[in-house]
Amino acid sequence: MIEVALLQHSFKSNKKDTLDYTHSLIKEASKKAQLVCLQELHTSEYFCQSENVDFFDYALDFKEDCEFFSKIAKECKIVLVTSLFERRTSGLYHNTSVVFEKDGSIAGTYRKMHIPDDPGFYEKFYFTPGDLGFYPISTSLGKLGVLVCWDQWYPEAARLMTLRGAEILIYPTAIGWFKEDPKEEKIRQREAWIAVQRGHAVANGIPVVTINRTGFEKDKSGVLEGIDFWGSSFAFGAQGELLAEASIDKDEILYFSWDKKRSEEVRRIWPFLRDRRIEYYEGLLKRFDD
Repeated sequence: MIEVALLQHSFKSNKKDTLDYTHSLIKEASKKAQLVCLQELHTSEYFCQSENVDFFDYALDFKEDCEFFSKIAKECKIVLVTSLFERRTSGLYHNTSVVFEKDGSIAGTYRKMHIPDDPGFYEKFYFTPGDLGFYPISTSLGKLGVLVCWDQWYPEAARLMTLRGAEILIYPTAIGWFKEDPKEEKIRQREAWIAVQRGHAVANGIPVVTINRTGFEKDKSGVLEGIDFWGSSFAFGAQGELLAEASIDKDEILYFSWDKKRSEEVRRIWPFLRDRRIEYYEGLLKRFDD
């Protein structure tokens, strides 16, 4: 069994305070967990609510941020899944997850592949779509299928990670409600978000975990009121069973035990991979099969 910790929290008004707070949570989590996972873009506010070129400056700290979390992973002797704003070169930026080994070395990276562009989520302005593909990251604890937020709605991404040997799917996330949305719509959105990811666990016979931020963040542009991030970080097992779930509005460390033998047991009774009719799936390579 591997103990896993998901760190759900709000932005603490500035980067320094947020990093200090995250560091304290990681140290606390490492007393129990060997694998610690952080939420999407956890070093800053969710700046994609508006299009502002000044926010590109956040990516200038990418190397420094990597060094910071590398030291923490080594200090705490954990495998650490982070989510950082990467500057690749001038005018080329990625939403990047960097996974650190227990010795502080970089086990691998994943660049977010699906990039949304919706009111309050203007990510296409900031992020170039990933170019590393859907490949799990090998660590001392196993092969981690790290994906990021908008990726969680796509069964193709989950399947490809699984077919390439991922033993768990991990989604750092930033998603929430607009306050002006009616209550019924808020409920539908959150339930759909949970349902689609639970389906990935069932369809692939592996656990799925999501780490979402919480708290209200005002839209600095003033166009929208802001986003009320709905937390609700969770872990589902290989049959879609709920292993752990966090609150909607509180900072917390969510723990669960990852039983690596469970997927073998489940896939023996539900052999979905065996029965796939791959010779008839060519239509998946089309935008729309018309």
